[in-house]
Amino acid sequence: MKKKTVAVFMAAAMALGMVSAVSVQAGVEDKTLVVGFDAEYPPYGYMDENGEYTGFDLELAQAVCDLEGWELEKKPINWDSKDMELNSGSIDCIWNGFTMNGREDDYTFSEPYVDNSQVIVVSETSGIEKLTDLAGKTVGVQAASAALDLLQSEEEGGQKELADTFGALNEFADYNTAFTELQAGALDALAIDIGVAKYQLNSRGEGFKILDETLNTEQYAIGFKKGNDELCDIVNADLQKLADDGTVAELADKYEIADMVTLKASDDAAADDTAEEAAETTDTAEEK
Repeated sequence: MKKKTVAVFMAAAMALGMVSAVSVQAGVEDKTLVVGFDAEYPPYGYMDENGEYTGFDLELAQAVCDLEGWELEKKPINWDSKDMELNSGSIDCIWNGFTMNGREDDYTFSEPYVDNSQVIVVSETSGIEKLTDLAGKTVGVQAASAALDLLQSEEEGGQKELADTFGALNEFADYNTAFTELQAGALDALAIDIGVAKYQLNSRGEGFKILDETLNTEQYAIGFKKGNDELCDIVNADLQKLADDGTVAELADKYEIADMVTLKASDDAAADDTAEEAAETTDTAEEK
């Protein structure tokens, strides 16, 4: 009787295992990709004039979902709550100008797709020309950002020594608020990603400048929960497809970050494009 009970139990367990496996597979094939992003971080993620969330990262995420037949759910998050959102499962990834440097052991990262620099933005009339001019000044930074980590880091490449010369280092939930404070004169400078800085300067017009000296250089990648290699591998493969078909370059031009995007077409795709262009040139010549 005991043997029969064990056999029945094992059969049931195997059946449950098969159901579980099917469920996992279905979850990959019929998925809603929930992307966590900072809704005030243009040009990577922000709300446009029509009240729609858009940006380079969100359009790229949509292109991945289109390839996979997934639905994209854009979930704005408080940046300083990103780890809680990811670890609780309320988002599948952090995709929004997310710096991977120094965080490699905390997440499963995609291949880097943007080279970024941390820079300082000041008023054109501030008289601040170099980093040493920030001594005694009030500097703003986004809470839980890579710029803040950098200014608090004593490790090689860190800028805590520089930050210790500031009169104050004020944290803000988003850079729109920080720029308003800079414009009002409540701040002397902002530590910020160069892509976001350029967007803000272009949209706000004259009155600000980026210092020539950078704080640091880094790379952006998509952050998945540690160990979620399956989803990361799928997205990585799709990003390469989108680089090969020109989608990445098109979006980079649209959002004016082509000089920063590192995700390029593979050698085979580039060779195919060259061959196609040559064929088109030959056909045109024959027609003439």
